Amino acid sequence: MQVSVIVLAAGQGTRMNSDLPKVLHRMAAAPLLHHALATAQGLDPARIVTVTGHGGEAVAAAARDWSEVVETVVQDPQLGTAHAVAQAAPLLDGVEGEAIVLYADTPLIREETLRAMLVARKRHGVVVLGFHAREPGRYGRLLTQGDTLLAIREFKDASPEERAITLCNSGVICAEAATLLSLVAEVGNANAAQEYYLTDIVELARARGLSAGVVLCDEAETLGVNTRAQLAEAEAAFQSRARAAALENGVTLTAPETVFFALDTHVGRDAVIGPNVLFGPGVTVESGAEIKGFCHLEGCHVSRGATVGPFARLRPGAELAEDVHVGNFVEIKNAILDEGVKVGHLTYLGDAHVGEHANIGAGTVTCNYDGVMKHRTVIGKRAFIGSDTMLVAPVTVGDGALTGSGSVITEDVPPEAVAIGRARQVTKPGLATRMFEKLKSIKAAKAKGQS
Repeated sequence: MQVSVIVLAAGQGTRMNSDLPKVLHRMAAAPLLHHALATAQGLDPARIVTVTGHGGEAVAAAARDWSEVVETVVQDPQLGTAHAVAQAAPLLDGVEGEAIVLYADTPLIREETLRAMLVARKRHGVVVLGFHAREPGRYGRLLTQGDTLLAIREFKDASPEERAITLCNSGVICAEAATLLSLVAEVGNANAAQEYYLTDIVELARARGLSAGVVLCDEAETLGVNTRAQLAEAEAAFQSRARAAALENGVTLTAPETVFFALDTHVGRDAVIGPNVLFGPGVTVESGAEIKGFCHLEGCHVSRGATVGPFARLRPGAELAEDVHVGNFVEIKNAILDEGVKVGHLTYLGDAHVGEHANIGAGTVTCNYDGVMKHRTVIGKRAFIGSDTMLVAPVTVGDGALTGSGSVITEDVPPEAVAIGRARQVTKPGLATRMFEKLKSIKAAKAKGQS
């Protein structure tokens, strides 16, 4: 079944009290827009069209960041949801199959729910996603008769009897693409807000002899984000769902409520995630790896059998092969660590490649930045880097080589060589006592002069 998806992302979001377009506010380390696009992508759609408006250039750029296949169109002026959908019509002209309308500020809609709507489309010309609200508030109401949807009434236009209905409209609609666009073209604006409501297509469809139906979902799935408080609520809902999915998929979370996932986090079965771990975007943790407590990961890949932390940070470009150990207070950035590498503690490896089974001592730093450009460090297989070694890039330490503790390495080290780059120690017997006595006398003289 061919499907096209229209994502409405034109709203200003004034209640967010922000200069940033509402749909670019982040939930689970990704813009709200990306959540809607991720759900749409799960349907393997033929086309995805994002309708932008407020902050249109930034929203369009974010859509392209998700995927170059996402097309964008501008709604200007913004005259309602039906008017927004109509802007996508030129891009979808002649497209066959189904069309689904999603909202970029409603980030928790599940792919399974949309598939249920596609199934319901076999029985109805138009399918609307509805939910029973505990507090219906200003939601549009679904007017039904049996299993037939008669109309959707916007709150501003609803009678007192209609406002008492708890079956509410999520805004998500599914119909045959050509039918949807032709219905949208007939929508008028004779309502309290003088806007073109997408909801009017239900009555227009019925006037054509088409049936309309409702697919129900849980109210939490339809949460719209219009305020900072709702953004926090949506974040909490996403994290609860992501934690439950991880546990169901065979991941151990020792303190689930303290682990925070990103939209695109991938964790394999039998991985172990300790407490207070934060995943930024672009993280893959393979099966059997362990991330210990208080770690921060983003843009990185952790292979099977590797251990990270506690208190470690993996930044974008960090690639850990199998059985790598990264210990406490270690930071890895844009670096490849081959199989069996050990980086125990208090180390920074940036713009580096570390060979198999190399051992990196405490306090090692790859000095990769000269104030203008970044430079690369290469450490060979089975090399041993002594504690407190400064590797001034660009530099290469050969296979099986060793650096002395406290060394500053500025030149390449041949394989199996020992490199020591530190000042020669000078010992002066008795000098410490004489220095302390002198300093104490100076301090006492100063104190006497101030009294």
